[in-house]
Amino acid sequence: MVVGRGVHRLCDRFVEEYAAADPVMASLFGIVGHEDRLTDYSPDGHACRLDTARGFLAAMRATTPRDDSERVAKAVFCERVGLEVELHEAGLRSSALNVISSPVQDIRMVFDLMATETAADWAVIGTRLSRVAHTLAGLRSALLASAEHGRTPALRQITRVAEQADDWAGGPGGTGFFSTFVVAAESVADAPRAELRKFARAADRAYGDLATFLRTELAPRAPVADAVGEQTYRLWSRYFTGADIDPREACAWGWSEFSAIRAELLAVADRIAPGASLADTAAALDADPRYQVHGLDAFQAWLQHTSDRALESLRGEHFEIPEEIAALECAIAPPGGTVGAYYLGPSEDLRRPGRMFWSVEHGKEHFATWRERSTVYHEGVPGHHLQIATVVRAGDSLNKYQRMMSFVDGHGEGWALYAERLMQELGNLDDDGDLFGMLSQQLFRAARVIVDIGMHLELPIPAGTGFHEGRRWTPELGLEFLLTQTMLDPAEARDEIDRYLGWPGQAPAYKLGERRWLQAREQARRRAGAAFDLKDFHTRALRMGGMGLDTLSRQLAAGAD
Repeated sequence: MVVGRGVHRLCDRFVEEYAAADPVMASLFGIVGHEDRLTDYSPDGHACRLDTARGFLAAMRATTPRDDSERVAKAVFCERVGLEVELHEAGLRSSALNVISSPVQDIRMVFDLMATETAADWAVIGTRLSRVAHTLAGLRSALLASAEHGRTPALRQITRVAEQADDWAGGPGGTGFFSTFVVAAESVADAPRAELRKFARAADRAYGDLATFLRTELAPRAPVADAVGEQTYRLWSRYFTGADIDPREACAWGWSEFSAIRAELLAVADRIAPGASLADTAAALDADPRYQVHGLDAFQAWLQHTSDRALESLRGEHFEIPEEIAALECAIAPPGGTVGAYYLGPSEDLRRPGRMFWSVEHGKEHFATWRERSTVYHEGVPGHHLQIATVVRAGDSLNKYQRMMSFVDGHGEGWALYAERLMQELGNLDDDGDLFGMLSQQLFRAARVIVDIGMHLELPIPAGTGFHEGRRWTPELGLEFLLTQTMLDPAEARDEIDRYLGWPGQAPAYKLGERRWLQAREQARRRAGAAFDLKDFHTRALRMGGMGLDTLSRQLAAGAD
């Protein structure tokens, strides 16, 4: 039963109830108070969350906003929660299983965010650890129930997630993630060490059991085909972008953007190594001692130093960055996940800082910084950390839903990609090696638009592209394209294909979102004329909070910028 009046009140109550029904999501989003629990991923758990979303959505639609802030908040809530209901009703939540963002990864990742300083902290961890096996059992029941209704993840995703689960279980003769994780409690006075070791071993075994289940019970029911088709793709695309995007138009734009960035990249390459190919230029940069870091500890230190310098250089002159959100930690992620970087925001009380994690290929010890600098800007400042921490801190102007739960990939990832280009505009990528790295990332993000949409809709490759013209996209062609047309590391390229196929519509949200941010800035510049102030535009836009791209365009056009 939803009680209380007003849009903001409803939003706050929704966060309280939904967080209680999804404690893992609550911790990942920084909502405190649920650290000793895990989410119920069984069919009953999914039904509970669907009922909660439906009830609040109906109440919100019947509520009249009392001012402009409530008008915006209602638009954001109805668009986001309405899509959440659609995903549940389509069975896409209960059948979710992919290599990067599904319950299997979330259950493990949530422990990265838990406080570990005191014996009391470790007692909370122990309680949550004790529930891993039961939680994974509920997940298995939901996956089986979905399979009975013909909704089984593709075989590729099942196989790769089973490999991840094996890694976190410790594999044959190894030590599992959870047993490794609780070793840190040995140095904390009065921590419940014996219980922690017991619960950790049980959690490791549970992940091993999950791997067996995936291979022996779910895989035989799985389709071999990876493409989800246009109907499902459009739903996921709306969820990840908050916009009703024509995938064919987006794919055609992706090709033109790819060509433009490639031309820009070739010009930079010619300055670095005249006459060399892009691949040869990348190899030359990899071999250049100026861009080399050796060892995980040294790489982590470089990431932290680069992040700290960026924050200090932008603070005050280009962005408002209050002291409360100036803390940003860089860390190497535990092994077992897909290769790449990711950001997890601060807790709502800001006691837990924002954190950037780099997941690296197993055994890798040598790192080329030209490949990573713009990613630090993307994940940190002025990218995700500035955007998300600014919103978390905005308790005086945004309700709890807007601050903690309204992240939209097209808006957030689009901003972070926009932030990379912005750093070039502000003079932070004057070194040609670092600029080559940023442009190679931009090229890769444009390739994502092409390959993700192309594979899921099985589109023909256009004439004039110089790449298997006329053939329809397949995972094999997608991998070949990333390996031969971008500067992506081979291990990352393979992970990327698995990611696109299991998470349809998410990867294109980066470039499509950046496209919308650039359009919004240009429209604001035209409206303001000579009075346009870039710092003011960024401050106002970020303080609006996360929202779908269509909602963003409407609010900016209405004068919210």
